Amino acid sequence: MTEILAGAGALIVLFVVWRAGARRAKAAAEATRSGARFVSLAGRVLFNAGLIVAVQWVVIANAGDRWLLLAALGLPALFAAYALTRALTVTTVDTSRGRKR
Repeated sequence: MTEILAGAGALIVLFVVWRAGARRAKAAAEATRSGARFVSLAGRVLFNAGLIVAVQWVVIANAGDRWLLLAALGLPALFAAYALTRALTVTTVDTSRGRKR
């Protein structure tokens, strides 16, 4: 009877160790994916910023039309302002648990 309890205990210990290792591996994989997502996002942001600057540089260097200059400078500013406003705006959802009358 003692051998059966010892064997069952050993199986439980092995199972717990196996689950802990699986959790650690899953956490490490998630951390790696999160880091890769950040690097990918940073690369896309830098590429798009460079593209906008290049277009603005061409328009400013060959500024013949005032409206074209205004569009080249104002349109990216509008998109940036929209993105920043959305990112920095705190929204709350007010839900009440009671019945409304």
